[in-house]
Amino acid sequence: MLVKSLSFPSNLFPSGVVFFFLIAVSFSASEIGTNQRWAPSKSSNSLGFSSKLQFLRKSTQNSSGVGHDDAVIIVDHGSRRKESNLMLNEFVEMFRNKTGYKIVEPAHMELAEPSIGDAFQSCVQQGAHRVIISPFFLGPGKHWSKDIPALSAEAAKQHPGVSYIVTAPLGLHELLVDVVNDRINYCLKHVAGDADECSVCAGTGKCILNQ
Repeated sequence: MLVKSLSFPSNLFPSGVVFFFLIAVSFSASEIGTNQRWAPSKSSNSLGFSSKLQFLRKSTQNSSGVGHDDAVIIVDHGSRRKESNLMLNEFVEMFRNKTGYKIVEPAHMELAEPSIGDAFQSCVQQGAHRVIISPFFLGPGKHWSKDIPALSAEAAKQHPGVSYIVTAPLGLHELLVDVVNDRINYCLKHVAGDADECSVCAGTGKCILNQ
């Protein structure tokens, strides 16, 4: 067997150097095998080692979960009504504070700014290498299946090397049951005189019990 064990004094190398060296040794041992003679080939060995380092690098970049080099765009339909568009901004702020994600931007599919292209550019300017586009839609309709992917692809063309994904819409998520139930109960409290109007209905006078 070529290599049985390796040991170093703890103060001889920094931990990162030892880790890098052990990776190199494990790669070489697996390529050499234990039952054959081996003569080092400079070109083939360096190529294989380089490929494996690239694999490790890509594996780190593609790890699950939002990372430091990722950005999130939350996109809704967009409205001519200013209040509706401002509500998305407030949600994005809540989302950013709750998750702690570094880069989170709002976008509107149409009728209002910022567009998906504007938000994508803002994310890249802030250092994003991967952009997660999350549709703020309930169901998987045409906007999710066609419009948003097309607009996202067009935005990505302006930023070669930046990857992106369009995630699923809200859909049938069990936590939505709690949201809907909370809305129902709050409105009932309001019409009973036990609570003020919620932030959605505030000033509209629409939350009333019709006889």
